[in-house]
Amino acid sequence: MIVRMSWKNVWRSKRRSAIVVAAIALGLWGGIFSAGIMEGMAEQMVNSAIERELTHVQIHREGFRDERSELMTIDDAPEVADYARRLPGVSAVTSRSIVDGLVSSPTTSQGARIEGIVPVDEQAATALKKEVVQGAYLDTAQVNGIIIGRKLAEKLAVKVRSKIVLTFQGPDGTLIYGAFRIAGLFETPSSMYDESTVYVNQRDLFGLLGRPMIHEIGIRLSSETLVSSTQGKIHARFPALEVMNWQELAPELKVTAESTAIFMNIFLGIILVALLFGITNTMLMSVLDRVREFGMLMAVGMKRRQVFVMVMVETIFLSLTGGVAGMLLGGGTIALLQKTGIDLSMFSAGLAYYGMSSYLVPTIPASTYPLLALMIVATAVLAAIYPAIKVIQLHPATAIRTYL
Repeated sequence: MIVRMSWKNVWRSKRRSAIVVAAIALGLWGGIFSAGIMEGMAEQMVNSAIERELTHVQIHREGFRDERSELMTIDDAPEVADYARRLPGVSAVTSRSIVDGLVSSPTTSQGARIEGIVPVDEQAATALKKEVVQGAYLDTAQVNGIIIGRKLAEKLAVKVRSKIVLTFQGPDGTLIYGAFRIAGLFETPSSMYDESTVYVNQRDLFGLLGRPMIHEIGIRLSSETLVSSTQGKIHARFPALEVMNWQELAPELKVTAESTAIFMNIFLGIILVALLFGITNTMLMSVLDRVREFGMLMAVGMKRRQVFVMVMVETIFLSLTGGVAGMLLGGGTIALLQKTGIDLSMFSAGLAYYGMSSYLVPTIPASTYPLLALMIVATAVLAAIYPAIKVIQLHPATAIRTYL
């Protein structure tokens, strides 16, 4: 009976209730949309790094990432790569030879990371081929071909088909020089990466080094859930090697992903706290307008705790109605923008500095909605406490006589 009465009482003053419902709905819509933007940006940064070069799991010789020595190669790299390919859920494996050196054009020079790759394997493991915006991807049959970032090409004042010279230190400490012709230019969401990385055919780099040298093996998985198990299996089979997942390779991305979820919940909480005062004010006005009604209910036998519960239930109904509307509105907006995306090309330069694309797809975890529903109920309960206390403090006879 109390539940039915509470629902009818909510809509006795349709205009007032509609305004509160609209305020809650619009507030939550704005919160969900903003949270979707934050979550989408964080997810895009992680996915972009994984697709660009990071992959899900990487294998190195112990200490290579700290010392960056070209002598720290992976022993039996073909055996390690073959074992990784046979593991369940592994979609691609790529091996890389990595040296730090200098890229020189007729006008200037620039320090860069030189990566020797197997073009077919790298194409399967990363999005490098898709990011070639001018010229062509590396051809296995081409001799001394190279692809460089568009930003680096602008600094060197070169273009496709131009010749550049790579200079780096060999295994014996001598300087090695190699002339390469630019096959293509790539452009990733990270401008810093584009300015500091070049790719050559692994076979050509082996020829300059004088012998095969594999420094890194990248593994791409079909699902993120397989990262931990795959990492464990490889480490158990090759305990002398350093096997790291993407979170260990780029801890700043892990922090970004985790902190975004926390900030998102805090942001939604702040919006609900702001709405709490509006709900409290509305319910207090409703209580003051219905003093005579509450007095009569208590006079005919309704207990004070039942009146208290009725006010609480009314507030929860009012908040949930606005909350459900807001979640439907926010979820619908996110779903629509996941198909169309948001064009942020006017901010592309700034976004590229953080490794983000100018095309943003907002997203929000499904687990957010149940949590948000609980937060709405909690807000409604808090908002109803003061008005409900005011009601049960009324004296039935005084309330009836005062408002006759």
